[in-house]
Amino acid sequence: MKMTSVKGLKKECSQLVLGTVFFSLKNSQIAFDILDSYFEQGGNTIDTAHVYGKGQSEKTVGMWLSCRQIRHEVIILTKGAHHDANGPRVTPEAITYDLMTSLDRLNIDYIDIYMLHRDNPHVPVDEIMDSLYEHQQSGLIRTIGTSNWTYQRIEEANNYAIRKGYPGFVVNSPNLSLAKPNEPRWPGCISVNQGYIDWHKRTQLPLFSWSSQAGGFFTGKYSPDNKEHPDMVRVYYNSDNWERLRRANELAYQKGNGITANHIALAYVLNHPFPTCALIGPEKTSELESSLKAIEVELSEDEMKWLDLRC
Repeated sequence: MKMTSVKGLKKECSQLVLGTVFFSLKNSQIAFDILDSYFEQGGNTIDTAHVYGKGQSEKTVGMWLSCRQIRHEVIILTKGAHHDANGPRVTPEAITYDLMTSLDRLNIDYIDIYMLHRDNPHVPVDEIMDSLYEHQQSGLIRTIGTSNWTYQRIEEANNYAIRKGYPGFVVNSPNLSLAKPNEPRWPGCISVNQGYIDWHKRTQLPLFSWSSQAGGFFTGKYSPDNKEHPDMVRVYYNSDNWERLRRANELAYQKGNGITANHIALAYVLNHPFPTCALIGPEKTSELESSLKAIEVELSEDEMKWLDLRC
């Protein structure tokens, strides 16, 4: 497994980060099988969130950690301050509540990477960063990051952190994929554009992409005539993405060795000129095995541009 460094962590993160949004206590045996296989093959970074399955994801991961007794061998990434039915919750009070609840569900005493799951631009960055720094000082959080924030807002927050002598945000998790969305997959979500990519290239801030495989767009399950999945149609169906799929298939054929368009799409995320990790969400071990193959696919700068219709 290839690794990526994150400032403030003693261990490097595996480039494939195991997403657990589908995990629950009801399917805990399947979840344990996936977690075991991921760990056995060198994966060490597990992504969850306060809102996933109303806590079921965190509880399942916590059970696995307790059963396997490997807490210090893995990196736990969880997220909080997601909005609720009443709107945004990015406040010191909500951050503290979600953090303490997550620690309890996971049955651990610190989080390796704690991300804010959403932003509320109306809340001053000083309130947010002061709150997070307090939890870092108490030892409950090792490092902090963002999910679905604009890069301008991250920069504002980190400039404040520099002035105060805080560590600041050391990782960012927007959506980055070969398929470009027509609109946000979920309200308030951020997908990177070229300006965002240029910012990451300049800052070298590690990017952990969610939905890195574009919801399975490159698996062969979808075609322009297949309208059975309204969300996929709404988000990913456009002529440029069909051309990206065609090129991914063409390049996969050239690479050979069992490489598929889906491997090419995942490799696209992992071959940018700044540190990247890809969040994957396998629902069975065979899907995990397939994703692991993409780690070894290297793409040149010209191949990256060609896949993305930039030449």
